[in-house]
Amino acid sequence: MPGTTTAAAREAADGPRSRTAPPLDRLRAALGGGGPSGEANRWLVLLVLCVSLLLVAVDATVLHVAVPAVTEDLRPSGTELLWIVDAYPLVCASLLILFGTLGDRVGRRRVLLLGYALFGVASGLAACADGPGVLIVARALLGVGGAMIMPATLSILRQVFPERRERALAIGVWSAVAAVGAAAGPLVGGFLLEHFWWGSVFLINIPLMVVSLPLGRLLLPESTGERDGPWDVAGALMAAVGLFGVVLGVKRLGSGEIGAAAAGLLTLAPLLAGGALLTAFVRRQRARRSPLVDLALFARPAFSTSVGCIVLAMLALVGLELVAAQYLQLVLGLSPLETGLRLLPLTVAAMAAGLAGARLLRRWGPRTTVALGFALTATAVLTLTPMGHRDNPELLLTGFLMLGFGLETTLFGSYESMLAEAPPERAGGAAAIGETSYQLGAGIGIALLGSVMNAAYGQGFTGLAGVPAEAREAARHSLGEAYEVAGRLDGPSGEALRATARDAFVTGLHLTLVVSAVLLLLGALAALRLPRTMVDVPESEVRACRTAPGAEVPLPRSAGASRASADAAV
Repeated sequence: MPGTTTAAAREAADGPRSRTAPPLDRLRAALGGGGPSGEANRWLVLLVLCVSLLLVAVDATVLHVAVPAVTEDLRPSGTELLWIVDAYPLVCASLLILFGTLGDRVGRRRVLLLGYALFGVASGLAACADGPGVLIVARALLGVGGAMIMPATLSILRQVFPERRERALAIGVWSAVAAVGAAAGPLVGGFLLEHFWWGSVFLINIPLMVVSLPLGRLLLPESTGERDGPWDVAGALMAAVGLFGVVLGVKRLGSGEIGAAAAGLLTLAPLLAGGALLTAFVRRQRARRSPLVDLALFARPAFSTSVGCIVLAMLALVGLELVAAQYLQLVLGLSPLETGLRLLPLTVAAMAAGLAGARLLRRWGPRTTVALGFALTATAVLTLTPMGHRDNPELLLTGFLMLGFGLETTLFGSYESMLAEAPPERAGGAAAIGETSYQLGAGIGIALLGSVMNAAYGQGFTGLAGVPAEAREAARHSLGEAYEVAGRLDGPSGEALRATARDAFVTGLHLTLVVSAVLLLLGALAALRLPRTMVDVPESEVRACRTAPGAEVPLPRSAGASRASADAAV
C-alpha cells in the first residue's frame, strides 16, 4: 500500500495487537516506535534519524583537518589527495537515486539498516588503510553506505510528519543536525588528531553504528511507496559514470594540464563523455514508464529551484571548509584542534538558523528566506577576503558566524520547499533527488573550488629563482608538500620556496572566495523563483503529477483556498 507503513497496514488488517504479540513488537510499542502516527513517537523517530544523519554529515568533513597528516603518512599525489577527499561525496551522489527509489520499493528502514552495516565496515577499512588506493576505495564504500542512509532518513521524516508546519519544524531540526555534523567534523577530527593517528577519525563511526543498528531496528517505522516497476540499474550506472567524467574533466581543467595536446585530450574526453552520458540518462528517464527520476517534479518551479539552490549552497560550503582548514593549519600554523575550534562558530550559527528556520519560513516565506540566506552567505565570504598571513580572530569569527547562519537558512528553506512539492508515495525518490543535489554540490564544490585554488596556487611559482626545477615542480602539488620540500633545502632556497608557496596559497584563497561569492549571488537570484508564501497543502491533495515534459504542473491548493489564491502564492 503506497505511502503506508508496514506496521499500520498490519494493524488495519488484523486489528489491534494482542497481548501475545512477539516480545520485540511489545518492546517497540512500549517505546513508541515502529509506527508513523503516535504523537509521542514521531519525535523519537526524528531523534534516531538525526543521529544517523549526524554520523554521515560528520564523515563528510571530518577528514579535512586530517589532510596534512594523511599527506605526510601516505604521501598521495595531488590527484590522489583530491580523490581521497572527493570519493565519498561523489559515490554517494551517484547512488542516492538508486537507493532512494529502492527504499520506496523494498522498505526504507531496511535500506537504512543495511547502510548502517556497510558504513561501519568501510570505516574500519579506512582506518587501517596503508596506502592512498586503499583509502580511496574505503571512502568510496563509505559513499555507498551514505547513499543508503541519507535518502532513507529524509523519506521516513516525510512519512511521519505529514502536516507541513510540523514537518517544517522537524526539517529545521534535521537540517541543523546536518549542518552541525558538517561543521563539527573538523572539530572532532582536530581533537582526535591531537591524541591519536589520522585513522581514528574513521574509527569513531564503528561504535555509533553498533548502537544505531539495534535502535533503528527497534524504533524506526518500516514504510514503502510506489512499486510500479523495477528500478533502473542501467540508468543509475549511466548517471554515476557521467558524473565522474564531468568532475574529472573539471579537476584537470583546474590543474592547468590542458596545455599539451595529450593532456588536453585527457581533459576534454571525460568532460564530453560524461556530458553525453548524463544527456542519455535524462532521455532514458523520459522514455521509461517507471523512471528512477520523475522528471515531472522538475516542471514545478519550487521543486527545481530548490534543488538548484541546494547544489549552489553546498558547492560553496564544502569547498570553502576544505580551503579554510588548510589555511588555518598551514598558513597560520594552528594545530588540528585549534583549527576545529576556529570553525566552531559555523556550528553554533547553523544550529541557531536551523532551530529558527520554521519561524522564519512562516514569517517571510520560502522566496525571501532562501534569497536572504544566500545574500548573507555571499556577504560573509566577501568579509573573509582580507584573510592573509597574519591571524585575525575577530574577522574569522564574524565571517564564520554569518556563513553558518546564511547557509543553514538557505538549506533549510530549500529542503522544506522541495519536500512540500513531492507526494508522500514518492518520498524516497524526492529525498534522493534532494540528497543527490546536496552531495553533488559538495563533490563539485571540492572539485571546482579546489581546481580554482590549485590553478592559482601553481601559477604563483612562475619565475621563482634559486630553487631546483625538480623541487619547484614538487612544491606546486600542494602547500603541505611545498613545506616538506622546503625543509629539505638548505639556507635561503628553502626559505624562498616556503614564502613563495605561502604567498601563492593566500592568492589562490582570495580568488576562491571571490568565485564562491559570485556563485552565491547567482543562488540569491535563482531563489526569486520560489513561492512567496508558505502554502499548507493537505496530504489528500498532494498527488504525483505525470504531465508531459515541460508542461505546467498545477499547484495543489490548501483546504478552503481558491485556485487564484494558491497561484498568487507562487
